[in-house]
Amino acid sequence: MSAPDNQTGTDTVATAEATSDAVLPQDGGTGDPALPDADPASVDAVVEPVDVEDDDEDEDTEDDEQGEGLLVREGDVAGDYLERLLDILDVDGDIDLDVEGDRASVAVVGGQLKTLIGPDGATLEALQELTRLAVAQSTGVRSRLMLDIGGFRAKRRADLTGLASAAAERVAQSGQPERLAAMNPFERKVVHDVIAAAAGVHSESEGEEPNRRVVVLPDR
Repeated sequence: MSAPDNQTGTDTVATAEATSDAVLPQDGGTGDPALPDADPASVDAVVEPVDVEDDDEDEDTEDDEQGEGLLVREGDVAGDYLERLLDILDVDGDIDLDVEGDRASVAVVGGQLKTLIGPDGATLEALQELTRLAVAQSTGVRSRLMLDIGGFRAKRRADLTGLASAAAERVAQSGQPERLAAMNPFERKVVHDVIAAAAGVHSESEGEEPNRRVVVLPDR
């Protein structure tokens, strides 16, 4: 079984540049989007080194606390950035912050948010990358935070879970591989996770962005 794809910075940055102009106001004369500046790096944004302990358990606990603290910091920075962005766009919305596994999770809810989602979530993907870049500028650490707007990702996750489960059942019964529609990295990961939990099948990804897709195959 191949592991789910990781997003590449080059592809997501290109997506951000290509789609953000559609929803973000422009500065007069320069043509650059009038984005809010990321918070400048501050003392509390720096991850201080942890003293090496003789007790491995204590060291692991400290590492876990440090990692969770960084994720909380990422969420705070992202929340501030998105609040300023919503103000610039004159869009009403509330921001929910959470930590899910090894990622900060940020959701914008309420209000008229369709313009921030875009066709098939394209604008959402761009805004997620812009937010990650703002967080990285403030913390000095590459961010993998997940942004959802208007419940789009949550609904898409539920739809993909059903689609992947049905594909796994068909492949297990027929013994024939099945290629799914092209998906972005978030969608492919959802499918890979569902297939990994299914009996008698496994999954791989094939193709190049933006036409990369998941293939469900029978176990041999």
